[in-house]
Amino acid sequence: MDSNWVLKHKKRIINFDLDRNLGKNRSKSDFCIKCKGIRLLCGKTRCPLLIRIKHFLKIVPLISNKDISGVSPPSVFIGRIGYPYVYAGPLVPPIHEDTSFFDCPEAWFGKSIDHIVSFRSLLIRGKKRVHAKKFSESGRMYEKILELALADKSVDTELEFIKKPKGSIFIDNNAQPFGPSAVLKKMKISNSKFDYRIERAYFDTDLKSNQAVIDLYRRGVRVSKIQKVFSVGALGIKKNRRLVPTRWSITAIDDIISRNLVSKVRDYPEINEFRVYESNYLDNIFQILFIPSAWSYESMEAWYPGTIWNQNSEKVAIFSDYENFKGRTDYAKIGGCYYSARLAVCEKLHEERRQATVIVLREIHPGYIMPIGVWQVRENVRNAMKQKPKKFKSFEQCLKYAGSKLDIPISDWMVQSELLKRCRYQKKLSEFNLIK
Repeated sequence: MDSNWVLKHKKRIINFDLDRNLGKNRSKSDFCIKCKGIRLLCGKTRCPLLIRIKHFLKIVPLISNKDISGVSPPSVFIGRIGYPYVYAGPLVPPIHEDTSFFDCPEAWFGKSIDHIVSFRSLLIRGKKRVHAKKFSESGRMYEKILELALADKSVDTELEFIKKPKGSIFIDNNAQPFGPSAVLKKMKISNSKFDYRIERAYFDTDLKSNQAVIDLYRRGVRVSKIQKVFSVGALGIKKNRRLVPTRWSITAIDDIISRNLVSKVRDYPEINEFRVYESNYLDNIFQILFIPSAWSYESMEAWYPGTIWNQNSEKVAIFSDYENFKGRTDYAKIGGCYYSARLAVCEKLHEERRQATVIVLREIHPGYIMPIGVWQVRENVRNAMKQKPKKFKSFEQCLKYAGSKLDIPISDWMVQSELLKRCRYQKKLSEFNLIK
């Protein structure tokens, strides 16, 4: 490969990432330039910029013209910038084989960040500007995007762009990564076949979207697929259907399903022992406490210095949010991870027909060098729920064990937590010897 060509594209992605991630704050970009991915001044274990350059350079020869053909997983992406006018379109890798794994995060647990970025970066995004509430007016192009979203298996797809795809590898805290993008001129798909469960929900234009989501989940449709179908406006009462940006759709589905599960969990008897579940993946350490009490839930995150949301501090930053027995009506401050973890723990409680107070403690260490979507929180917690829990007779024993598996002292978690303090200091009537 020509060395000048490599240098040209390497410089392009470095400038693009610095401008997009650091904006006008040139002191931060100077920090990266001094480091050059070698000294790791940001505190990460590896340079995320160099990883993105590595995979971007593999993509460039595959997007050298305005035409791409390949097998879509199937996958689509709905943007959010400029809402209600948004870019919608397919994600297609220039690969002619079964690519269903590329868009199935439920199957990714255990894969490295490098591996995930390597195959997700091959997904080239075609995009067309549409109105989120008037997408039906977009004609045949949107119909093909819809067909792709509803398809049951990988679909042969041909894209023609107005210009060659450009840009870096897309990285987002909620959505999965994907590769460069370009505005669509033409789109052709073949061999698409609908999942009969999704097809049934799509044609039921009198069924409310929330109920459609719950029905699909009960019928065994995976969460990531429901999120995709929801985002393209394929569910709900016909006059209310609209496009939902992908990152909003991901959180919305986690919320809708977990709220439905919570409504059932509240009616089950309480567990009768203290439990700790655990999982460790992508340098994210999870300790999940189940307390024998009425349903309430708290999700806590501790971001180490050098991690994506704590870049410039020398101290660990702990964030938390919680809900009581009746739930919550406002959006959780810590974002989509709150709902993805809630979904996973509620699946476990519903399976056992029990309720509990649940506290999720998550440490994010510098090895988590870049965000790859909230799916990893959902699957991390799901993995924890599959393991045999440690059981204890008291809250203090439970807390001591969890603390032994975390680097941050329990006292620091306690300061930020509402439910940990409540469990330690608030007595229950059953603990008192009441005189009859």
